[in-house]
Amino acid sequence: MALPIVAIIGRPNVGKSTLVNRLAGEQTAIVHDEPGVTRDRTYLPAFWNDREFLVVDTGGLVFNDDTEFLPLIRQQAMTALAEACGAIFVVDGQTGPTSADLEIAEWMRQQPVPVLLAVNKCESPEQGLMQAAEFWELGLGEPYPISAIHGSGTGELLDELVNHIPAIEDIPETNEIKVAIVGRPNVGKSSLLNSFVGEERAIVSPISGTTRDAIDTVIERAGQTYRLIDTAGIRKKKHIEYGTEFFSINRAFKAIRRADVVLLVIDAVDGVTEQDQKLAGRIIEEGRACIIVVNKWDAVEKDSYTIYDYEKTLQSRLHFTEWAETIFVSALSGQRVEKILELVKTAAESHKRRVSTSVINEVLTDAVSWHSPPASRGGRQGKIYYGTQVSSQPPTIALFVNDSKRFNDNYRRYIERQFRQQLGFKGTPIILLWRSKKVRDAESGNVNRATRVKISY
Repeated sequence: MALPIVAIIGRPNVGKSTLVNRLAGEQTAIVHDEPGVTRDRTYLPAFWNDREFLVVDTGGLVFNDDTEFLPLIRQQAMTALAEACGAIFVVDGQTGPTSADLEIAEWMRQQPVPVLLAVNKCESPEQGLMQAAEFWELGLGEPYPISAIHGSGTGELLDELVNHIPAIEDIPETNEIKVAIVGRPNVGKSSLLNSFVGEERAIVSPISGTTRDAIDTVIERAGQTYRLIDTAGIRKKKHIEYGTEFFSINRAFKAIRRADVVLLVIDAVDGVTEQDQKLAGRIIEEGRACIIVVNKWDAVEKDSYTIYDYEKTLQSRLHFTEWAETIFVSALSGQRVEKILELVKTAAESHKRRVSTSVINEVLTDAVSWHSPPASRGGRQGKIYYGTQVSSQPPTIALFVNDSKRFNDNYRRYIERQFRQQLGFKGTPIILLWRSKKVRDAESGNVNRATRVKISY
């Protein structure tokens, strides 16, 4: 059962995102001293007393101005209000009522949901009441003086808000799969999200940098719940200036870290760039499962060999992610988009999978019988005593050997291939830990301790 939704509405730069962070109890929505930072709808869980709900941050409302993203931001705010059980209209107590506030208030009075008026930036308890009193003229009932940055007054606001939020008993926990959508700017990440959802969930524009917050959207397919996280486009570090884009990219990296599966979106027309390679490396560093989504496939001129040539190029440029599944799609037309979720489910299962010690050692026995471990120049051969899986997400297998230095990179890759061929692990990296038995070197007298190597990387 879905949680009730509370929409945060107001003109630009009145502190809506700060209030959202305060209600959610975490610094998630981007806060920056610049109008128009928030553009899409961003949902965050919150609770007060015995009520749980989702608070949705929206872009600043500006009527009678159709420049740049403003019409799209209005559409996002209106959609949030349409699905909400209540709304908080945020105004700036330091500037007092403006013509824009009066215009929004007139529109809010026409909405079917209850509206609470939060007068933000009332840091002084004495002056706050006077600042709030000016907003009675908006005709929305009692104005609540608050300071979103300090938290004062928010308790009284929430006490009134919960009267409009229905109680939900025994909300079942969903075994959802968290999916982050990442890539360079303008490769079609938001279009892909909208294609999954079937509506304009995220603003789509040919202008790079349209998406700023990491946007969570929950969908369900065949009984499986997916949490899709759209992220800001990630440019090269040297091109990033401190400010909105810096915070957006940090959100994108955090989205990778909290995801089960990452969709690395690549522009089919541009091909694999150096930045795509770096993003793939970041996904591997975080140990996340991955699907490579080649978008805008409909824009590529094709013959009977095009897809095979493209796959060879992908394998060459992204050879370190050879375990990741690749799919060619068009987010604009919806071509093969739904098949992505089938790959995501398989990758998530592999990412969480645990294999018994007996099965791992059967694979090792077969692998060693076909290809013996290499020997040193002195004739000392490497020996694998046994292996066991020590963790999942990603699958991590410890191999106990006589001396890890006797196993070169080729043999380590061979062992990984055997695990993948015999056990699957589609779409997820594998970490192999080569643990040496303590061996005393007769010449140096040093103890050779266990070493850790990430084979998948």
